[in-house]
Amino acid sequence: MSFFKCYKSVNLVANHFFFTMDTKESTLQKSSLMNILWDIQKKRRYISHDDMTKISKVFNISRMELEGVISFYHFYHRKHAGKYTIYLNNSIVSKHKDFDRVKKSFETEIGVKTGHVTKDELFGLFETSCIGLSDQETSALINFKAFTNLTPEKVKILILKLRQGESLESLSDFPENNIQYTPEENKTVFFKPYKQGDALKKIIGIEPDGVIDLVKASKLSGRGGAFFPTGLKWEFCRDNKADQKYIICNADEGEPGTFKDRVLMNILPGLLIEGMAIAGYAVGATEGTIYLRAEYFYLKDKLEKTIKEFLKKGLLGENILGIEGFNFNLNIYMGAGAYVCGEETALIASMEGKRGEPTTKEYFPVEKGYLGKPTVVNNVETLCAVPRILEMGVDKYLAIGTKATPGTKLMSVSGDCNKPGIYEIEWGMKLKDFLDLIEAKDPHFILYNGFSGECLSSHDFDREISGENLLAEHIQFQINDPIEYARKMSAVGLRSGGAFMVFDKTRDLLPILQNITDFFVAESCGICVPCRTGNFLLNRKLHKIKLCNADKNDLDEIKEWSNIIKQSSRCGLGKTSTNCLLTAMLKFPEEFNKCLLAESDINKAFNLEKAVDDYDKIIHEIETTYE
Repeated sequence: MSFFKCYKSVNLVANHFFFTMDTKESTLQKSSLMNILWDIQKKRRYISHDDMTKISKVFNISRMELEGVISFYHFYHRKHAGKYTIYLNNSIVSKHKDFDRVKKSFETEIGVKTGHVTKDELFGLFETSCIGLSDQETSALINFKAFTNLTPEKVKILILKLRQGESLESLSDFPENNIQYTPEENKTVFFKPYKQGDALKKIIGIEPDGVIDLVKASKLSGRGGAFFPTGLKWEFCRDNKADQKYIICNADEGEPGTFKDRVLMNILPGLLIEGMAIAGYAVGATEGTIYLRAEYFYLKDKLEKTIKEFLKKGLLGENILGIEGFNFNLNIYMGAGAYVCGEETALIASMEGKRGEPTTKEYFPVEKGYLGKPTVVNNVETLCAVPRILEMGVDKYLAIGTKATPGTKLMSVSGDCNKPGIYEIEWGMKLKDFLDLIEAKDPHFILYNGFSGECLSSHDFDREISGENLLAEHIQFQINDPIEYARKMSAVGLRSGGAFMVFDKTRDLLPILQNITDFFVAESCGICVPCRTGNFLLNRKLHKIKLCNADKNDLDEIKEWSNIIKQSSRCGLGKTSTNCLLTAMLKFPEEFNKCLLAESDINKAFNLEKAVDDYDKIIHEIETTYE
């Protein structure tokens, strides 16, 4: 029985709930666990002790195991989270907008500090990491409805109207798509006219192996950041014989600064569904799942509506398009707030009702994935590219972009520029031309590929957005001279996962890096000691540097510890968590060295005059009063 059919209903009445199960099953499958936790969380606003006792009995698991699952995900609460649960985005672009004033306004209007719930349990206020709205900051989610471009004045009006009983739906802002640029018409791949089923019909008369050959010929690779060849992944899954196979769309777009998949799913949900159905046909899978991050709950209805349309038109279901044996059904599985679930094995573990912890690579998902069956996990953009390649033909697709990376790339742009939003660019565009395109304001440094990417400087501006090497570490960390770096790296492409955050010369680099390390400390699943402890220690080192209480040994230790974390972590989170810090130290050494200057020969962070300044002011005020 498939996981989305393994229970018939969840009934919640007052403070109690009960399950009506199929009589053939004594316990529910764990793959339905998170669905039930969501039902309870949304209905009751928290998961109580009694809830946990009943759930553990029905699923035949220990309370400790259940507690481990619930505590792993940010959006499950053990205490009442408020009738209106507010999550305010604290990512760096938000902090550079109006975060502090908006946060203070929320606290003032509802009457509690962040991290607390009002006494009447009407409002709960919490911070969260990037919610995929970096082009519309400052942003927040209230009961997973989006609120964008917030100001203190907007917050005041919003809370007043909620107190007066107005609905969240009438007050929320459905996020703008903000598509700022597409190439000329004959080179646009994604954002062009779309008609349901046109691409899917292209497989008529083509054998599954033929579809895989087309995808391999297109050189399409994973657009989530890993860039593994898509056709090769499909071929591996096809070659593994099993009674059941799965296609999973990774829509857990948690990389800070990335929101391209949000826009694709909002504008072209049918294109994604066709891509998944084509993948199912190619590898022999009959079931597919869109793993949708909780921050995108507001897209769920649109995706479900589109799935129903496809079923009605015979584009999903049994014997699709009259092709005997082409059966494919689709469902949506909601995440619950865990960045690490962007890693495919962690995502699969989450779907199986477990903590979203990455597994060791004894088997790849194409061998043993979801429920131990061969599974293809692809990113939203990757799956949306497949139908377009079939529509336009491989030769035309290969004529766009570069030889190594044909086609176009979607970029999520935010930060100090006049035109934040989505850009569909042809692979091969120079970075300096892209900065002109987005109307960057005096660009100084760039966070490229989000927090797990790298830091770029003006020495990278002649590089092109393309290529095979994500960080080109074999070159960049062996060059000390900036001129030599610029000359050699200009020939190395910038392979992009999609996030592009630009910062001008008024921004201080160290607080940005602190925000990044704060993020990885919070998001590490904790299973690896180097990642769990190492990122915390790096965070403390950065804090020490900001206080001007560090010396060169601290910088050397940061490099040493960063390399240990990269080399010994289990999954991509740890392996990439120090990328921005290391590349920032390489390209902006002056930002670190200026904080190593002493104000005292005894303690570099201690200054006697500053230490007694407040005391002197208080004494002066007292003396003035008595005079």
